[in-house]
Amino acid sequence: MMKLEEIKKIVVVGAGQMGAGIAQVAAQSGFQVLLVDSFADATARALNGMEKSLNKLKEKGLLEVEPSAVLGRVRAARSLAEAQSFAPQMVIEAVTENFEVKSKIFQELDQLLEPHVIFCSNTSSISITKLAGATKRPNFFMGMHFMNPVPLMKLVELIEGLSTSKETALLVRAVAEKMNKTCVLSKDRAGFIINRILMPMINEAFFVLQEDLGTPEDIDAGMQLGTNQPMGPLVLADFIGLDTCLSIMEVLHKYLGDDKYRPSPLLRQYVQAGWTGRKSGRGVYSYT
Repeated sequence: MMKLEEIKKIVVVGAGQMGAGIAQVAAQSGFQVLLVDSFADATARALNGMEKSLNKLKEKGLLEVEPSAVLGRVRAARSLAEAQSFAPQMVIEAVTENFEVKSKIFQELDQLLEPHVIFCSNTSSISITKLAGATKRPNFFMGMHFMNPVPLMKLVELIEGLSTSKETALLVRAVAEKMNKTCVLSKDRAGFIINRILMPMINEAFFVLQEDLGTPEDIDAGMQLGTNQPMGPLVLADFIGLDTCLSIMEVLHKYLGDDKYRPSPLLRQYVQAGWTGRKSGRGVYSYT
């Protein structure tokens, strides 16, 4: 089994908000990073966003090195095939919350990379055991769920699959801690710890909005000030992405079978309308 000092190169698959953030904190921690996304504009946006984020951290005295030094450790790629020549010791997948999409990526990487390379998924709800079962390395597979925004949030939720080896679990934790993250360990159940609690709260806020108990502003202000949360549930849902919230609720509802996890019809309607939050310019609130 590898040791922490042997992990020098990490492939991050997906250059969206989460993938870009994971790539940034990995590069800040000294790892060489290959950021893979089939859309060139996605990687371009990610690198631009990283530069802005790093400059802000530098201005606040939270980054000791120059932003250019961190960005110099990140390389963009359009194809998973480029991961083979990059020869990583670890992969972190951060694409859309869809089992078929994720499993296809892992199956392709399973053929391209050495059998000892550790695979991690940033999934926020999908079974790690099921994802690992799509590969020939279930013992080297683990959930590594970062919080958004990754460069600022301290937590990483770790999830062991049924076959995850203790050595893999310890090594992935060590990598997360090298990224200056605090870890919590969850059993492999739908939604894990964080979203098992968080998403039903957000979903209930949509039921409250649907029933016209209050305006979005009043619902958010009530929860923010009444329960001392940094932001209200509807603002948070827009930030996460309403499509992601819906996907997680569907997973909870399907695998736990309890009607209390039934997605709000209003949440589903917003997603059907393309109102997915900040990333689309419109969610509960307008961002145009």
